[in-house]
Amino acid sequence: MLNILTITGPIYLSIALGFAATRRGFFSKVDGQVLGRFVLNFALPAMLFNALSQRNFSEVMNPRFLLAYGAGSMLSFAIGFGVWRLLRKKSWVESSMVAMGVSTSNSGYVGYPILLQFLGPAAGLGLALTVLIENLVTIPLALAMADSAESAHLSWQRTVLESLKRMTKIPMMQAIVLGFVCSMLGLQLPEVLSKTVSLFAASTAAIALFVNGGSLVGMRVMGLIHEVRWIALGKLVVHPLSVGLMLMLVGPIAPSLKISAVLLAGMPMLGIYPLLAQRHGQEGFCAAALLVTTVASFFTLSLILWAMGELPGWHV
Repeated sequence: MLNILTITGPIYLSIALGFAATRRGFFSKVDGQVLGRFVLNFALPAMLFNALSQRNFSEVMNPRFLLAYGAGSMLSFAIGFGVWRLLRKKSWVESSMVAMGVSTSNSGYVGYPILLQFLGPAAGLGLALTVLIENLVTIPLALAMADSAESAHLSWQRTVLESLKRMTKIPMMQAIVLGFVCSMLGLQLPEVLSKTVSLFAASTAAIALFVNGGSLVGMRVMGLIHEVRWIALGKLVVHPLSVGLMLMLVGPIAPSLKISAVLLAGMPMLGIYPLLAQRHGQEGFCAAALLVTTVASFFTLSLILWAMGELPGWHV
């Protein structure tokens, strides 16, 4: 257990530092947003590009990982939507936001720093493939379903296409495409450019965690705890279990990728979850879910790491 705390402890201490610094006024919420844009637009793209471009294409393009993580995420998505819509009788829009919450992870801000400590350089590959699934499948589908419910003149298929078009403009997705191209063609950047990209990539973990902590300042859960605890359960338990089940079905896969898939599925939902829900009037509900899930994930991730240490076939 002490070894597990040496992995999760620094992560959540860094989040706590970001929270405390913002709460005490050393950094404002606006400062955090600026740092967050730096991570999203420069640091994370640099890290993803390095993770893909420096490996052989046969290693990078792993269909079993994509199938297992994609199918597991969609299973969690369907369970979240079905429970909220059919059992709890909530609106289509709210159910779509819940489905996104239980099937998309904070891969960059929390997931990558944890994987980096646990797996070292191998962490980047699992992250890149996970980001691909989230940005091409789960996020566009959830937003399209919510948009179609509020726009009767647009089909959900049309809104999916619009969402995918927006995704192509995101620097992280552009970095993944460039990384795949360089890997496939065996291209290497000149040394001066490679070192520059590596400098930005190295800044990802600490800044991402600090920003994540600051973003939690001001969030409220009063009056919503009964609702959001079920979303936390879906994200932290159902999602990793669903991905783990699919990993068992797809056949042999590298231990590092298997660990990446389950750990990333066990992360709290993505940090911009409340922002994505804002246009549908669900930001307060989603912010409360994000706060509860982030705090609870310290315990669930520690449990997952402990279980991996005990189960055969889960060692790197």
